[in-house]
Amino acid sequence: MTADGTRVELAANIGTAAEAKAAAEQGAGGVGLFRTEFLFMNAPAMPGEEEQFRAYREAAAAMDGRPVIIRTMDIGGDKALPYLDLPREDNPFLGYRAIRIGLGRQDLLKDQLRAVLRASAFGNVKVMFPMISGLQEWREAKGVLEEAKEELRRSGAAFDERIEAGIMVEVPSAAVMAGAFAREVDFFSIGTNDLVQYTLAVDRMNDKVAYLYDYFHPAVLQLIRQVIEASHRAGKWTGMCGGMAGDPLAAPLLLGLGLDEWSMEAGRLGVIKKELSALDREACRSLADSVLTLDTPQAVRQALEEFRRAIGHTL
Repeated sequence: MTADGTRVELAANIGTAAEAKAAAEQGAGGVGLFRTEFLFMNAPAMPGEEEQFRAYREAAAAMDGRPVIIRTMDIGGDKALPYLDLPREDNPFLGYRAIRIGLGRQDLLKDQLRAVLRASAFGNVKVMFPMISGLQEWREAKGVLEEAKEELRRSGAAFDERIEAGIMVEVPSAAVMAGAFAREVDFFSIGTNDLVQYTLAVDRMNDKVAYLYDYFHPAVLQLIRQVIEASHRAGKWTGMCGGMAGDPLAAPLLLGLGLDEWSMEAGRLGVIKKELSALDREACRSLADSVLTLDTPQAVRQALEEFRRAIGHTL
């Protein structure tokens, strides 16, 4: 709860079901991102539907009714699976990864979605698709989800018929098209790590250009605002699960922009909770309006630092 009584949700990013219990013990209001690819990367062979189901059910049970957003596997880029025999690519971050593999191997995607759906009978589970770049990809993924639902209905398996389905916003085209997406998805979660990389054409793993990687770049902030506003116009909500969500310097700006959910490493929850609890949303809205007129990341950081000093906060 902010100082003026605005309620926001603070959630945790996890990579295993065991981490869900630890996050709950640290006060997480839910799981904003279950990185399911770690189930696959830590296994000698492709985990089947039953193995996945047990992991997702365990995470849902640990959260005891609090939301658990399960992202379908985000393999590719810097995350390889030897047993999938993926092709070597010169530019893997722009290649065959995430939902592109899921739609290319719909047998694997459907197995995962069946497991997620079955776990939804044991808690407040939502499903999220990564690296969606256009409406056609979203519709194809949603189609596979509907097929999985129908198969479970025929088999008599229990699941949440009203399970929410959303997308990661990490490709600039999805942010630009947020208004169209908002009419069809249930929620957005902004993945700032990739959104910054793709918006600024900066390889964050490359030391020669890493200095250009900055989520306070005005172009990135404009996209974030566009996504949040589009979701709210459609009566939907927007979360953030990238590194920016765990940065206290960004907290007043994100609150002012209207972000509904922050998801981060569990160890950052206390810091961000303390930061948000001292903020007034109207003051943060004025700050956001002012910051969005600035034209360099350096000017944005300076404005945010001055705001924090003015309210007695220091990093």
